Amino acid sequence: MSINAKHLATFILGAAAGVAAHKYLQSEEGEKLLEDLKTKANNLKAEAEGAMDKAPEYFEELKTKGADTLKSSFPDAENFFKELYDKFVGSKGGAETATPANTPTPDPIS
Repeated sequence: MSINAKHLATFILGAAAGVAAHKYLQSEEGEKLLEDLKTKANNLKAEAEGAMDKAPEYFEELKTKGADTLKSSFPDAENFFKELYDKFVGSKGGAETATPANTPTPDPIS
């Protein structure tokens, strides 16, 4: 791979930007900027950890309120899903009884 003028110019500009950033961050204003960034990052981290602690409670409340809303808005929904489940399990149960008696039953995976 050959190095052409474009690659060389890009490298020089990148190195110059790095030197300028280093000089700026060594100044008093740059140190203040770093301290502000560290403070904001720590606040964001604490907020995220708090949200993680509250997540199980939030989802439990969401599940409860969602179920209550579904029951109040669609009173027949519970029976519908129960019948749908019974049909699904019933069709699988019927297929299991149709298997020959001499077929070995596999051991369940624990």
